[in-house]
Amino acid sequence: MRTLPNRIAATLRPLLGERCAGCEARPAPGGLCDACRADIAPLPTPCCPLCALPGATASPCGNCITSPPHFDGVVAAGIFAHPLDAYIRAFKYHSRLSLARPLASLLAGQLAAEPLPDVIVPMPLAADRQRSRGFNQALELARQLPAPYPSRIGLSMRRIRDTASQAGLGRDERRINMKGAFAATPDVRGMRIALLDDVMTSGASLDAAARSLKEAGAIEVRAWVVARALRHD
Repeated sequence: MRTLPNRIAATLRPLLGERCAGCEARPAPGGLCDACRADIAPLPTPCCPLCALPGATASPCGNCITSPPHFDGVVAAGIFAHPLDAYIRAFKYHSRLSLARPLASLLAGQLAAEPLPDVIVPMPLAADRQRSRGFNQALELARQLPAPYPSRIGLSMRRIRDTASQAGLGRDERRINMKGAFAATPDVRGMRIALLDDVMTSGASLDAAARSLKEAGAIEVRAWVVARALRHD
């Protein structure tokens, strides 16, 4: 039932014209008007080519050199800060599923230089969390990407262990907390994967998921996220 307003909106959009999800005042064919898009801060450059944290050069950062992640790079539409963080929280925690389209549009704008993956894998949620929320935000984002991306969606990974909240945990604690949380299916063998999520904070969840995909035989895993948090205290 939570998806019904989205379906109604999709039906009425061609008739009424789409309004900006941010200001609700201006027409916005992509879901956000130009002015509201301009308010979203892009990642500063240069960035680490692996974890996308800003640095002095475009070389791998110290953390990625000493403890390389299992993913091979990150694409992010912007910084997890106002107003993008507010859009994501409204989408994820307040069931504003109409925001999936503009958020996916922001991500799609960063994918021009990305090779088309064999499979797009939305980050899976724990079963209890998905039941209480009613949807998986990563899957909803993937479905709203423009063609040909939705045809590449594959539910090739599941969450096999629930985990404690990552809030308040340090970088190493987050990695330990997420260890063994995911299992990938054998059909990813030899595939190039885009692992899609809404927010990357420390990267521990994406790293654990990428590890499971690599262990199942994926040859490359790149993380696609709408927002990258620059701090995770």
